[in-house]
Amino acid sequence: MPNPETLPAWLSDADVDFYVQQFQYSGFRGGLNWYRNIDRNWELMAPYAGAAVTVPALYIAGDLDLVVSFPRMKEVIADLARYVPQLRGTIMLRAAATGRSRSVRMKSTKRSLISYMACRRRR
Repeated sequence: MPNPETLPAWLSDADVDFYVQQFQYSGFRGGLNWYRNIDRNWELMAPYAGAAVTVPALYIAGDLDLVVSFPRMKEVIADLARYVPQLRGTIMLRAAATGRSRSVRMKSTKRSLISYMACRRRR
């Protein structure tokens, strides 16, 4: 993989330094072990197939998150209340993805969570 001449706007030198430090400390074993153990993970989760999330919940994602672009995800998100009966809402942050423009997205996420918690408190 070639080295880019410049970093994308959403990734700073400080971010790269942080991730390098973390990987030097812990390696990438955890991430790789998830895939090494994928069959066992499916076996362990089998008893929960079809289980509903039964606690009050709020779905927040960025419209640029990779998972949102998976096939049929728009339908899955629209149908979340079927699996999450106490779903209190879905929030799609514009121009947001994991790791992108964190400070702006963190403020949006924080506002959404505070609003959600304030509504929960009044019940």
